[in-house]
Amino acid sequence: MENTSISVLYQDRDFRYLWSKNVPSVWKNVPLPGTTDADLFPEQEAERLNEAKQLVVETGEQARIEIKLRAEDGFRWFEMWIDPDRDEAGTIAGIVTTAVEITEQKRREQTLRALLREVSHRSKNLLAIIQSIATQTGRYSGTVGDFLVRFRGRLQSLAASQDLVTSSNWRGADLHELIAGQVVRFCADPVRNVRLEGTNPYLNPNAALHVGLALHELAVNSVSYGALSRGDGVVTISATTADRDDRSVLELVWREQSHAKPDLSGGRRFGSVALEKVVPASLNGTASLSTDDGGLTYRLTIPAENFELD
Repeated sequence: MENTSISVLYQDRDFRYLWSKNVPSVWKNVPLPGTTDADLFPEQEAERLNEAKQLVVETGEQARIEIKLRAEDGFRWFEMWIDPDRDEAGTIAGIVTTAVEITEQKRREQTLRALLREVSHRSKNLLAIIQSIATQTGRYSGTVGDFLVRFRGRLQSLAASQDLVTSSNWRGADLHELIAGQVVRFCADPVRNVRLEGTNPYLNPNAALHVGLALHELAVNSVSYGALSRGDGVVTISATTADRDDRSVLELVWREQSHAKPDLSGGRRFGSVALEKVVPASLNGTASLSTDDGGLTYRLTIPAENFELD
């Protein structure tokens, strides 16, 4: 028993301790003969134990109670099983308490509850993003078929970013991983078609999803009208940090030369709305999209709370 988390204590009918075995060091005192729960536990826990033991004496039935004690390493939990001890005549002569430490179980339960709350929170955020994508895609689609094609592509983009976030235990994803998942698959020769410059920031989950969406919109436009529609076309993606308005920001820039007028420069389509409105608003940042002489440049400024640098 000395190498276990189980303790056994015996009290008389007046709840004075007579003997004990394997008492945890976190209890503030050793239950010496004649001491009571008030000598061992904080007032609130001692009162709860006393009430439970009174009930055992009155009913003759076993009782179970959990107590929580403060320790140097945080709280410690104990499950207390209280049984009546009867003499040969069947009269209750005392109380036997078996205490089992359940701290690790409680901490696992707390961790699980925290994870479930986090999953619920992120799931709601994800559903909100999907709803927004569906609404905006429908607004700028001429036919049901057109809507389905574009919506499926955007869902696949979201799923790819979400896979990265999930595989990192919800920490997020680095920029180069997002580029590999959202842009490289559109390239005939990734090594030739995509040039990466600057730093490789680690984006938090929200930033990973929205930057991934921006990269998807840029890549789809590019493969249709821009550099990625040619085998020798080149897209340059750079990421640099800077100080703006007394805060650190990440400046993400997409540059490419197009042989045709980019679709994003036309009327207010979902692509331009997503790039200039939805994505920066979701990150509390700013963005600009410009086209000139067949070239397209997209600049996204991301505040420091959305990313980390190695």
